[in-house]
Amino acid sequence: MMTVGFTGTQRGVTKAQSFTLAKILHKLGQHNMSEFHHGDCFGADKTAHDMVYSLHANVKIVIHPPENESKRAFCASEFIEPRKDYMDRNQDIVDACHVLVACPGEKDEQVRSGTWATVRRARKSKKNIWFIFPDGDERIEEAK
Repeated sequence: MMTVGFTGTQRGVTKAQSFTLAKILHKLGQHNMSEFHHGDCFGADKTAHDMVYSLHANVKIVIHPPENESKRAFCASEFIEPRKDYMDRNQDIVDACHVLVACPGEKDEQVRSGTWATVRRARKSKKNIWFIFPDGDERIEEAK
């Protein structure tokens, strides 16, 4: 069984990212994805949530909402964790997963970005990261 975490831009995914994300979620489902954790923000989190829900009805979707509700997507799930500040809830997503799927809004790492901050936390926690860039390119970064 595999637990997948997700992080992505609040600006939403591009068409190319959406296509690649669907392909990757399908693959992960074939590799025994049992849980999918995300931060419940509008944009990429909402898109990924809807894809997992439609592709894998048997996968447990766990929502880690932020304290600040102004950017929440209010996705539906039986499994909603307590609200936390962004950095703490991002760490909870990283701690829960075996692999982190990341849909950043840019190909180059950014300093002031929640998505990239979550990626840095995943690296420190020695998690595999599956990037999906705006042009649809994907890259797997193995834990070091």
